[in-house]
Amino acid sequence: MKRERVFVENRRKEILDKIVSTPGIRVEELAELFDVSAITIRRDLQFLEDQNLLTRYYGGASPKNQKHLPEEEDEVQMYRDLIARYAATLVEDGDSLFINTSRNALSMVQYITCKNVTVITNNGRAIDCEHPVGVNVFLTGGEVRYPKEALVGEFAERNLSKVYARKAFVGCSGISNECGVTTENANEVYLNELMLTRATKEAYILADHTKIGHNSSFRTCKIERITHLITDEKAPAEILDVFREKGIQVHQVGKEDVKL
Repeated sequence: MKRERVFVENRRKEILDKIVSTPGIRVEELAELFDVSAITIRRDLQFLEDQNLLTRYYGGASPKNQKHLPEEEDEVQMYRDLIARYAATLVEDGDSLFINTSRNALSMVQYITCKNVTVITNNGRAIDCEHPVGVNVFLTGGEVRYPKEALVGEFAERNLSKVYARKAFVGCSGISNECGVTTENANEVYLNELMLTRATKEAYILADHTKIGHNSSFRTCKIERITHLITDEKAPAEILDVFREKGIQVHQVGKEDVKL
């Protein structure tokens, strides 16, 4: 136990040194550098903040007494977190959920406050994802594709095609009136489509403003298939108006929802 405690203390000291020497370093980069999960890094950052040694912000941290200048990337991460928090409020007791390989969609799990919730996902990162006691996580299985740790292929497709969920929360690389919902990964298209079509109640697309009007390589579905979109206040109003004309219910989060 003593050796383990010393190891953790040394890692936290090295993390603080790295944050000082590399301003703006992200949680994911720290996790890779120290060969631990992002959850472990967040816990370390929380400990260091409790010791008044640094100040946390969305996606990273800055040393105490060193002012952190928010950049566009930090703002995007803030909106993604707000989208995840809002999505969690749409979950009800007893719900079953599909969640795809989107990091944003998976991050909603930690904010679920309902009981007896079942999450079915092909996101391999779910193994390390924090989730409340009332949430049960099932992995589809399948071939693991890095760096997203996506579970894909015939095995995943066969398992997913045998189940239904009440709601689906699907992230994307882009969404536009012309191309619909798109992704960068061809091997995820059919799995995303299965989640959307096998949701018996509602299906939600999660997309921050950087993805609105953007097109990626492979189409998951046409825009007419979408009924709900969760985005943020910086999404282009003219594009959202077109979506609304198509019958899509648009949910927007804003900076005033930081305490959501």
